[in-house]
Amino acid sequence: MTDRTILLAEDNRNDELLTIRALKKAGVKDEIVVVTDGVAVLDYLHGKGEHEGRDVSRLPMVLLLDLKLPRLTGLEVLERIRAEPATKQLPIVVLTSSDLENDVCESYRLGANSYVQKPVGAEEFSMAIESMGRYWTRVNKVPGR
Repeated sequence: MTDRTILLAEDNRNDELLTIRALKKAGVKDEIVVVTDGVAVLDYLHGKGEHEGRDVSRLPMVLLLDLKLPRLTGLEVLERIRAEPATKQLPIVVLTSSDLENDVCESYRLGANSYVQKPVGAEEFSMAIESMGRYWTRVNKVPGR
């Protein structure tokens, strides 16, 4: 197992499984941590709750963030992450089914690095995730790595 992590914030179990399968098919060997609501994203990043004791100096290499999360929406999570110096530069990909122009604009206004609409078909979904996974884990360079 690698010390690099992908944080997947996804409350739909089918989308979670499809995403993980597509990332593995793309050759992603990094650990994938799944959280299912907005509060859990922040708990993971701050080493609180079930993530108590996690080394918070080791940020995930990328956060794949659904917008339609319970407790705190993806947009609320994005805003909070960008407001904190410790997490401000964390790469964040909004990965959502929404094609609303307002969601796209608001995501970028709040500091998303990318906005990916989940394709409806399983094959298209898999191909999109594979391409995204390769880019964010193999091509993209983040500070300190």
